[in-house]
Amino acid sequence: MTDPTLTDREITVLGGGAWGTALALAMLRAGHAATLWARDADTVAAIGRGENSRYLPGIVLEPGITATGDIGAALNGADCVLAVTPAQSLRAMLALARGHMPAGVPLVLCAKGIERDTGALLSAIVEEMLPQNPVAALSGPSFATDVARGLPTAVVVAARDEALAAELAALFSAQNLRCYSSDDLIGVEIGGALKNVFAIAAGAVTGAGLGASAQAAMVTRGFVELRRIGAAFGARPETLMGLSGLGDLLLTCSSAQSRNFAYGLALGQGKSLAGLPLAEGVPTAAIAARIAAERQIEAPIISAVAAILDGKVTIGQAVTALMTRPLKTEIDI
Repeated sequence: MTDPTLTDREITVLGGGAWGTALALAMLRAGHAATLWARDADTVAAIGRGENSRYLPGIVLEPGITATGDIGAALNGADCVLAVTPAQSLRAMLALARGHMPAGVPLVLCAKGIERDTGALLSAIVEEMLPQNPVAALSGPSFATDVARGLPTAVVVAARDEALAAELAALFSAQNLRCYSSDDLIGVEIGGALKNVFAIAAGAVTGAGLGASAQAAMVTRGFVELRRIGAAFGARPETLMGLSGLGDLLLTCSSAQSRNFAYGLALGQGKSLAGLPLAEGVPTAAIAARIAAERQIEAPIISAVAAILDGKVTIGQAVTALMTRPLKTEIDI
């Protein structure tokens, strides 16, 4: 049962896509007032009618979400703000929000990725643009449709301030949404960003018909790369073994519900990629490969995905290169 002392807060969700709409529903179910801001006027109108057929077809939205296209109105009086716009458009969205964001109100990152042009983690962008607002991140194995339908889901909420992370986790938790807390913000961000790259790889392996054994090997060795890069950023190993790392990796690499897996699947099948939903792993692959090279971190799968997406190698050539790399001990990470 929801703690009555943690209800009736004003929660603003910035982003009217599937995940933003699902989180607005989750906030309602946790006993809060939910305001959702979206750029698209049609999306705002649809949510007002109790649907978001463009992003969550077939799901009837519970009444109570206030949808608006006015970001100032959306942020006015907010006790907490969830940023659910894609990683590559976060900076532009924060520029719109900056003049309206109440000082001291936490901003919780709910998108996953690394800024393509700068290599910055999303928390660093928030700290640069909104220095008066503490930053947190919500991540973990979760599909928007599951959360929207009220299916049992567990995620992690992270902030550098352990007390803030615990407060936010309690604030967001409801009957079928269990939120754990963590003070390893960087670890949670790294896990959420990199798993999208491996999901593209998993989809490509499946689409190319390379078999379940190849997919299992790719995911397992991908996790090794995730740990290497995470360690370079100061992430704790136990964070990467948790919901926001291994948990999210396993979910995203095993289902076509994942946009990144679906993108990789089409890639492996040789289908047209035009018109596919946004796959955040595409820009993340390029910047992750660049970071690994600059820091001399061995990340052959990430490098291979970046090269495939850039048209430099085929999937067959990438697999051959991976399979003929020098042999080594498994625990040499």
